[in-house]
Amino acid sequence: MSEKNIILDKKETLQKIKRIAYEVYERNYQEQEIVIAGIYDKGYFFAELLVKELKQICQLKITLVKIVLDKSAKSQCNVQLDTDINSLKNKVVIVTDDVLNTGRTLVYSLQPFLTIPLKKLQTAVIVNRSHNNFPVSPDYIGYSLSTTLKEHIDVVFEEDKFGVYMH
Repeated sequence: MSEKNIILDKKETLQKIKRIAYEVYERNYQEQEIVIAGIYDKGYFFAELLVKELKQICQLKITLVKIVLDKSAKSQCNVQLDTDINSLKNKVVIVTDDVLNTGRTLVYSLQPFLTIPLKKLQTAVIVNRSHNNFPVSPDYIGYSLSTTLKEHIDVVFEEDKFGVYMH
């Protein structure tokens, strides 16, 4: 594996997440409740951090949901949520992931939410690489980064390596 170059350190990464929290609140301040649904595993960890930031700046009720899917599958028919989908009806749902590369994972993760009426369905990512092969574009972006297809972006949440890396 090639050497990793740091793009964002821990402080910078957390600052991006805080900024996203403010944007989420600005666009949804009139809501009673919002749902933050994170794609397991790194998108879910991002969702947890986002919820923590939102709770510091607003009084909205925030529900955290975990989305589980097989990111390596060529197609998805089994996207699972850790809550009853019907409990999310007529709410604002924000789906989170760490990195938007081709858009495939994000598009597949939206499937369950398309089966119920929602007020809004939005997406948030820490890093947007803009190599979209699918018609999805994030509503909230921490950092946009132009990369080659051969380069890999890795968001690390481990305490001693926390940050965004490219290799």
